[in-house]
Order: sequence, then structure tokens, then C-alpha cells
Amino acid sequence: MLNKDEILKRTNNGLDVFRHYVSGQWRVGRNFLNPLYEDHKASCNIYYDRRSQTYKMKDFGNDVYSGDCFDIVGKINGLDCNNTKDFVEILKTVNRDLSLFIDENEQSFSISAIPAKSEKRPEIFPDISPKRTKPYSIIQQNFSVKERDFWMQYGIAPEILKTYKVLSLREFKSENNEGKPFTLYSTDNEFMFAYLSKRHIKIYRPFSEIRFLYGGLLPDNYCFGLEQLPAKGDTLFVTGGEKDVLSLVSHGFNAICFNSETCNIPQSIIKKLSYRFKHIILLYDTDKTGLDASLKHVRQLENLSVKRLVLPLSGTKQEKDISDFFQSWNIFIDYN
Repeated sequence: MLNKDEILKRTNNGLDVFRHYVSGQWRVGRNFLNPLYEDHKASCNIYYDRRSQTYKMKDFGNDVYSGDCFDIVGKINGLDCNNTKDFVEILKTVNRDLSLFIDENEQSFSISAIPAKSEKRPEIFPDISPKRTKPYSIIQQNFSVKERDFWMQYGIAPEILKTYKVLSLREFKSENNEGKPFTLYSTDNEFMFAYLSKRHIKIYRPFSEIRFLYGGLLPDNYCFGLEQLPAKGDTLFVTGGEKDVLSLVSHGFNAICFNSETCNIPQSIIKKLSYRFKHIILLYDTDKTGLDASLKHVRQLENLSVKRLVLPLSGTKQEKDISDFFQSWNIFIDYN
């Protein structure tokens, strides 16, 4: 059941939520520069509040960014935790972005679930709580004809998959957030792909109810496609997902993506890339989530001259991203 308590239970009392949305190499109980705005003094702190038994953030330089993980996700997405409708959207956003897989059809959204403003009490700042590495194992297999056809409908050829370390998996074993082991298998009609990196793996199951999973240690500043970028270029697209990156690259463009459209984009990465590329353009999905996220990010990155491009798509599930655009217009490259 999707509610505040269930999310806290699955995210180490909210710490994993902060690690997902607040970029940078910060440590629990240590002051750092708040990456959510142009902070010039390290006076922000994420700590464990023993009274509520949850992690919270305190920004002594800008109290707007103080609160629990739901307050911060709401602030990032322009939502108010004290508004019931907004709080429901915050819970759904966290559930989706962190791949918690809580059933949203069984909802427990009551006013009492909204964090109440409590009187201020002394707060204790403990030592760092390390991010947990999820053990995993995989059995790789060759791409089937059906799997190759799946990628080719977006113009993505086997050479691109190889360059970007995309694998076809027969089996994936790992643990859920409670440490319980599980095993997933692919079938002829339920593909299982992997985006492989040195310290982590991201699983993509396009036709499954649970589409994304992770193994290993996913970095705070996860950025797919970064190591494959050329040293210099004219235009770089920041898009919503790995498949969109692969589709853009297959059609001759430079592209990267972060872990999700709604996660915070590290300004440090964009700043470095601005020295290598003349134009950096956000190219997100045309559904409400993508449009809202790209608008938020372009405002946050305005000082780095990042622009926003909206595709001429309906925004439905079948027609919302750059991969759908290439597919619907039959814009393919002949690799023969």
C-alpha cells in the first residue's frame, strides 16, 4: 500500500530518498553546499532525527530547503506537502523514481499521512550511514531476433548496444530493499536487458510491470552515456532515459541521461560539459511529468545557458519520447 510509512520503511527512513534527489558527495551529519540552488556557504546538513526516527535536511542558509524527504521532493517538484493532492503526487513520484514498486492501486492517502510541523527540539547529528550495495549476479545471453527487432524499431543497431554496454540477460539475481533475495528470468515475450557499469548494473524490462531494477552501488550522480561522449561537439541533448540516449546516438546526436527526469541534475557535470559543447538542450518526455521536469531543470540551469526542446508528440504512453518520435516518423539509418 502506497503511503508515507511504507516509503520510509523501504528507503532507510528516508535517507535513500535524499541520496537520490540531492546530488553531490555529501555525508550524513556534515555540512555541505546545497546543490538545489546557488549556495555559497556550506551550511546544509542531512541528519537523523531521533524523535521522528527519520532523516531530515536542515539548511541554515535557506530554511525553505529544510524538512524531511517528502518536503524536499515537494520543493524540487513545486508541490506542497500540506496539500493532500500534492502529497499524493509526491508519494507517487518517490515510488516511481526510486523503483520501490509499491502498489499504487491500493492507496492509503489520508491527511494524517502528511508530515506535521512539530515544535523545534535539539537535533543530534550522527556519523555517516553508508549507502548499501545490493549484491547481484547475471547470466548473459546473445540477443534474440525479437530483441534485436525491439531495438531496431528505434534505429538502435547492435553496434550501438555493444558500445554502450547493453546486454541481454537470461537471469538476474539480487536482493530487494529489505535484503530478501529474488530471481528474475527473461522469456520470448518478456525481455530483460542490462546497462552495465563497473560498480553497478541497471536492469530494463520493457514489457514487465517492474521495468527498472538495480544491482551493485548506483552512484549519486548516475549519468548514462557520459563516458562515450566526444571530447568536443556542437550540441548535447540531456534526455529522459537510456533508450532515448541510444536512439539519439543512433541518429547522429550526442546525448546523456541521468537516473530519471525528476532527479536533480548536478550543475557540476553540466558546467564541465558546457566547455565541451556549444549547446546543451533538455529533451524530455512530452507527458506532464516530463514537461514539468524539463521546465524546472531549465530554470535551475539558466545560468549555464541550458535550453529546452519540446517534441511535437501527444504525450500519451505510446507517443511521448524521442524514441517514439523516430519510430513514428520512420527516421532510421541504413547500417548496411
